[in-house]
Amino acid sequence: MSKQLSGKIALITGGTSGIGLAAAQELAAQGAQVYITGRRQQELDAAVATLGSTAVGVRADASSLTELDAVYALIAKQSGRLDILFANAGGGDMMPLGAITEEHFDRIFATNVRGVLFTVQKALPLLVDGASVILTGSTVSIKGTENFSVYSASKAAVRNFARSWSLDLKNRGIRVNVVSPGPVRTNGLGGLVPEEHRQGLFDSLAAQVPLGRLGEPEEIAKVVAFLASGAASFVNGIELFVDGGMAQV
Repeated sequence: MSKQLSGKIALITGGTSGIGLAAAQELAAQGAQVYITGRRQQELDAAVATLGSTAVGVRADASSLTELDAVYALIAKQSGRLDILFANAGGGDMMPLGAITEEHFDRIFATNVRGVLFTVQKALPLLVDGASVILTGSTVSIKGTENFSVYSASKAAVRNFARSWSLDLKNRGIRVNVVSPGPVRTNGLGGLVPEEHRQGLFDSLAAQVPLGRLGEPEEIAKVVAFLASGAASFVNGIELFVDGGMAQV
């Protein structure tokens, strides 16, 4: 494999499992020095062990500004810069309109919107001119989904962040793009329903995908690596759907 990210410094938030871990593995395989964050130390340690000796794990909640400060202080001390930022930390759960609570709304927006905003803002002093910023969106940014309105709204906000920040950062040549997965076989997707209903959920979602299957985290990771690389040097402000066609037809 060509190591098109050799010498690059990358941060992946929410990098301990699923798409985040797969992206960290892909960026590392392509030569990048990788920092990952996660909220649980045990999972963080396991992910770093999987990634190898060049990876650095930092326990942090992306919705906490003080913990983000600590992440960037460490990167500043150890590496002095960032070339790639994958603001991936996020999540959500299902709740019908009539049952939505303040806690549900605040928790999802704290991580998916507030956390993404300050993850990028606080990275600005470290990001080199010409850096690549990648945000995690979702097909629900453009599709209505029953019982999923708060999460969907949070991803629509992320999509507009990329549009607006591409303009805010144009003088530095920093590209900001969104990768929006369709249904991907991760613990996060399976965790939306009780275990006994998991396969039914997977089958139902796969039936909505023109390719007839769920995506795998490694497939999303390869697109993240593309957006991070010089191969995407004229790609800016887009939402790149990696969804098997689900939101496209």
